[in-house]
Order: sequence, then C-alpha cells, then structure tokens
Amino acid sequence: MMAEIPTISIDLVDINKNSSVLPDEFLAHRLGLVPLNSKGVMDSLQYTRECENCDDHCEQCSVTLRLNVKCTRGQLKIFARDLIVEDNREDDIGMPVIRDPEKCGPLIAKIRQGQEIELKCIAKKGIAKEHAKWAPTAVVGFEYDPNNKLRHISYWYENDAKEEWPIDQRNAEWEGDETAADAAFDPDAVPSAFFYDIESVGTLEPDDIVRLGIRVIQEKLAEIIKVLGGGPAGMDGMNGGESPSGYEPAHGDGGYTSYGHGGATAYGNGYGY
Repeated sequence: MMAEIPTISIDLVDINKNSSVLPDEFLAHRLGLVPLNSKGVMDSLQYTRECENCDDHCEQCSVTLRLNVKCTRGQLKIFARDLIVEDNREDDIGMPVIRDPEKCGPLIAKIRQGQEIELKCIAKKGIAKEHAKWAPTAVVGFEYDPNNKLRHISYWYENDAKEEWPIDQRNAEWEGDETAADAAFDPDAVPSAFFYDIESVGTLEPDDIVRLGIRVIQEKLAEIIKVLGGGPAGMDGMNGGESPSGYEPAHGDGGYTSYGHGGATAYGNGYGY
C-alpha cells in the first residue's frame, strides 16, 4: 500500500520564466509534491516506459499542466488551484487535489510585484519504489490485540499503566469490553484480528488504497503461479494479458525487462522481484 500502488505525480517541469526568489530546482520539487487525483490511474494510464505511442510523453501515459502567474502589485500567493490541466480528459486524472475550506490547495510559492512564473508540468504514472512523491499514503498504522490480552507487551509506567497507556477504543471494541488487567491470560492464544489505519495523502481514497494493495498482491502471486506452471514470464496469470504493474520477472534468455537488461532489475537482484 505504501510502495507499489501506482499514482500520478508531476515528473517533468519545463520552466520558461521564474523571477521568484525560489530557484528552479526548489520550485520543481514543490510541484512534484502537489497531490494529483489518481483514481483510475492503474487502468487508464500507461507507464511512459511501456507506452508504444511516444518516446517521451503523450495523452496515453501523462497529463500536462500549466502554470502562468504574474504579480502586478503587492504580494501574490500561488496555490495548486492555479495549475491548469491542458489535456481534454473525460476523467479527472491529474487534477490537483483541493480539500481545504478555502479551495486553494497546497501553497506552491509567493511572488511580489513584477515577479512571474510560467512553466509546463508533465505528470506521469509511477510508484513510490521509484520516488516518494508517488506514494498514495503517508503512513499505515498496524496493531493487533489492542487490549494486550496476549501479554506481548510489558508497559513501562510511573504510576498507573491505564492512564499512561490509554487503549485505542476504536479497535478495542472489536475485542470486547474486557481490559488487559481484567482479562484471563491464555498462554496458547494467538492473534485473531489485525487492525490497519490508512492515512491517504489525497490522491486516492483509503478504501481504494486497500483494494489496490490487494490487487497488487494478487498480480504478484498470479505471476508466480504462471511462471511455476511453465508459462512465459511477464504475463498476467489472472487474465493472460500483459502485466499492468510493470514488474515482470527477468526473461531467462537475457532479454529486456521493464527496468533493464538480462537478469537484473532496477532494484539490484537477479530474480526480477
């Protein structure tokens, strides 16, 4: 969920004018961190490295955004809302995510009288294994046994463990009303439920992050089953088509994979995983 769900993020920035106090590199970095709507990216957009329609970018593998702002007097704040999507897409892929009450989105830069920023952004599909800007979630929380019935944790406390280590009531409700201090200890008990907290950065809804995470796992397992069954590498074992994730195992004949040559990938091992 944190590293392998594809989203869309600004990857290339062509700066025509920038008379602000921010260097071009600083400005490009801030633009890359602006969350863009990624609902449907997994199926609707191709990876640029796999796109057969272009060498650099096109409507099939990218979204183009433009920013053209000039301050005529005083001071002007530039927000994500000022990014204009050029492509005539039927979906909202690549649109800046704006959820604050003022409907501004993240602050990109501040400029003063006479300063100007004019640039073009190319947003592409990617995953957080390549760069953190493609991560759909900032954090994934995980716990089991919120009441500590299994006694896997010995709480350090000064006066009262209950007061100093409050129970997460949301998850504890699933475990029943017994507290750790009152529950009978069963040394043979094992965890029966696992609780996850998914915090989205805005590009995808938390439910979509969970569903797509499961889908990524299914595709990986299907690929293993396909290869173990004697099928060709690089195929999706669920439907027989090309693997949409871009993580095909290296070909045994020393051919190309999505990330490089021979039996190695961009991640350094010779197994293609």
